[in-house]
Amino acid sequence: MTNRLKYLLSACFTIILTGAAAQTSQILYYMNLPQNHLMNPALRPSNSAYVGLPVISGIYAGLNNNFINYSDLFHKRPSSDSVYSFLDSEEATDAFLEKLNKKNSISPQVTLPLLGIGFKGNNGFYFFLDINERFEANFVLPGDIIELALKGNDSFVGDEIDLSSFRMDVRYYREFGFTISKEITNKLRVGIRPKLLTGIFSTRFENRSLGIDVNEDYSHTINADFTANFSGPFNVYTDNDGNLDSLIFDDDYFTSFNAFASIENRGLGLDLGATYKLLNDKVMVSASLTDLGYVRWNRDVTNLTTKGQFVFDGLDMSDIPGGDEDFADAGDELLDSLKNAFELTQTYNPYTTWLPPGLTLGGSYSLNKNISFGVLSYSRFIGKQVRESLTLSANLNLSNSLSLSFGYSLQNHRADNFGAGLAFRAGIFQFYFISDRIPVSWDKLKLDESSTVVVPANWNTFNLRLGMNLTFGNKVSKKDDKPMIQNEQTF
Repeated sequence: MTNRLKYLLSACFTIILTGAAAQTSQILYYMNLPQNHLMNPALRPSNSAYVGLPVISGIYAGLNNNFINYSDLFHKRPSSDSVYSFLDSEEATDAFLEKLNKKNSISPQVTLPLLGIGFKGNNGFYFFLDINERFEANFVLPGDIIELALKGNDSFVGDEIDLSSFRMDVRYYREFGFTISKEITNKLRVGIRPKLLTGIFSTRFENRSLGIDVNEDYSHTINADFTANFSGPFNVYTDNDGNLDSLIFDDDYFTSFNAFASIENRGLGLDLGATYKLLNDKVMVSASLTDLGYVRWNRDVTNLTTKGQFVFDGLDMSDIPGGDEDFADAGDELLDSLKNAFELTQTYNPYTTWLPPGLTLGGSYSLNKNISFGVLSYSRFIGKQVRESLTLSANLNLSNSLSLSFGYSLQNHRADNFGAGLAFRAGIFQFYFISDRIPVSWDKLKLDESSTVVVPANWNTFNLRLGMNLTFGNKVSKKDDKPMIQNEQTF
């Protein structure tokens, strides 16, 4: 394998594994933006109405990884600008494996808005209508399976590798949300956001039991009891003996209007939230519970179930670090071995996936009518895993014209997560850019004598939200010398 190819593969691995552990940006919460009601339906902007246009009003992208940084994949050579990857030598691979956790998670997320409308009603009401495309996935890889793949069988001979924590859950669905926010008293505001969900495609791996015995002859015995569920553009083929022959993603599936317009995969969701003011409105506390819900998958469903013991040649990619074999050849050998080992039962039964709920607890202190300081805790529950983050922020809201936020977060096992958000208005147009994780140190990746790429040195968290809103009714109240953002948005 050439150095260029190794660096390319490792760079792709880095991109796939960088990410953010929240549904949306933590920095967003204390900014004067309509999108923060997605984190707490009790929140509302200071303007009396807004319109969000398809895609451009709120693209959000995040990829989650709790175990790998760029600096774990690439290392600088002494007294040189060049770098070497974790696949270059056995020593580099060992150093990489030492960083692995028992459970290593990867969770990409993408949200694209199709429509957003918000407007102020009478008697303290504010209403939102949102239609969003959401893609979410979660993978959990046991550390031992990665070590077995990269180092080979030797250290596992005679042992059983427990893979019961392996998880795969992918879903792409459309979300229709209608938010009602109501000021109950001059201190308490509550919000509710019921949602209708329609699924587009999904895969779900139900792991009831999974383990590998490494035998004395270096063969592997798999003790398996699992079901792999598919709904959407997946064509599954088995041979005459019931063994898996191939699994093909159908690219033409999405050329059909019915793939996006179908409502056969239906679900429901709910967000709840509240805010409360204390100490002459100087302090605001808040709480929300989001993404309570499910999708029932009924369209184009396939279930592959297996239970029992199966023997295959082995899972061994140990020749890759030394350059004797490349990923493509090793991957083909592994897939051929696996698909010939399992005996699968194919059915077509509907199944249910549950959304990962999130709990947000926040508090802020207003120094004056423009400056506030906030603390925000966010916990996301994905299966048996709980992912938590804590964000401290300093916020500047100048009427409706400018909103700035700077944050520091503890998340993804790192304490160097710095973020920032900027929103400004030009007439009815409100532009914003937010990221919870801005890299503070960078390295040069030298691909060859003439090619150099600058990349983050320590980066296991990334998210980005940007867009443009159309805002109306931005006149600021002069009453009591208190900014509207504090009276109405509770900041």
